[in-house]
Formats: sequence, C-alpha cells, structure tokens
Amino acid sequence: MTSLTDTIAAIATPLGEGGLSVVRLSGTGALNTADRCFRPGGKSSCLPSAAASHTIQYGHVVHEGRVVDEVLVSVMRAPRTYTREDTVEFTCHGGLLASKGVLEAALAAGARLAEPGEFTRRAFLNGRLDLAQAEAVADLIHARTELALTAANEQLAGKLSRRINELRDGLVATLAHVEAHIDFPDEDIAPDTLEKLLARIDETVAFIDRLLATADEGQLLRRGIRAA
Repeated sequence: MTSLTDTIAAIATPLGEGGLSVVRLSGTGALNTADRCFRPGGKSSCLPSAAASHTIQYGHVVHEGRVVDEVLVSVMRAPRTYTREDTVEFTCHGGLLASKGVLEAALAAGARLAEPGEFTRRAFLNGRLDLAQAEAVADLIHARTELALTAANEQLAGKLSRRINELRDGLVATLAHVEAHIDFPDEDIAPDTLEKLLARIDETVAFIDRLLATADEGQLLRRGIRAA
C-alpha cells in the first residue's frame, strides 16, 4: 500500500525523442532526494534544499559516480505547488535514455516510482484540487479539439465547482429552514416564507436539470462524433 509521505518520482513528459524531458519529484523528502543525485554547476547554483522556492538551478544529475545528463532543476516549496508538497522538476535532454537515466538516479536517491495519476491524486487529497478539477486535468491532457480544451480549462479553473457549490449552498439554506420548522413547530412559517421556500426548491430542481442537460454536450466534447 502506498503512503502519502513517500517521495514520488516520474517522467512527466511523453516518452520518445524530443528537445526536452521533465522528471518530477514530489513529497516531504523531495528536496533532500534531489540533493543526493544533483551536482550544482557554476558559482550561482546550489543544492535544491538550499535554494529559494520557485527558482531554477543549473547542474548535472549523477548516478553511481557518473554524469547522467546536464539539467536545469526547478525548486518549488510547499504549499505553492501542484501537489501542495515540496516539488522538484529536472528538465533534462529529451530521449528515452536521458530521461530514464535521470528517473533512475532519483529512484536510487530514495524516491518511489509514482503510480499513474498519483501527482493529481495528491493534489486532490491535499486540497489543491476538488474532484471536478482533478477530472478536468485528464480532460485537458486528452483534449483533441479547441472546444474540448476550452471546456477542460474552464472546469480546471473551477467553473463547474462554483456552480455545484451554489447548488449546495441553496440546498443547505433550504434544509436549515425546514429543520428549524420541525424543531420549533410553534413558530409558524408565514405564508410568504413558505411560498419562497417552495420557489427555492423549484429553482434548485431546475438548476439541477440544466446542469444534467450539459452532460451529453460534455461527452461529445470529450469523445467527439463518429461520422462513419
């Protein structure tokens, strides 16, 4: 069983040949883990644990006494990170061997290989994203059209979450009113208040119906339309 206290690592960019690749570490021990496999280059660079948050250091990743690759290291300290944990990203040269070598160096330094989606799961569990926003991350990655990309970005920014929170607030207010009437039956609800209460319930039902009506549209944006 995995632990939320583990420092995890994974290649964050698509596998294959390219100009650059990113290997990400996250967890309470991310900075110290990065220290063990990184050698600063130049007078202005330092170890990740000594670096200020949201800075970039230059140097080399080393493993078993040999240089794996020349890298830039981005240091991001909690809580201002994607997972709200200390995060380090090694930007190395693209290609399978370079990125795999950097990942192996990080694992040898004490990190654990991240499970699929584990960075986003930690972002959710640490309160960085809610469930709707976490789902939007996958939609954003797999978007194939401009409309799908726009919809995913809006959901990631909290558009759907705000609508759901509005719905929840309305239901809580209605429930509180009803419970007050049950707990204090001698305090009659005035006719105009009862009418407002029923109107609020009708508005809530209509709101839910409108929200559900967008589900099919969302599926079309995600999956597209088969023309033949």
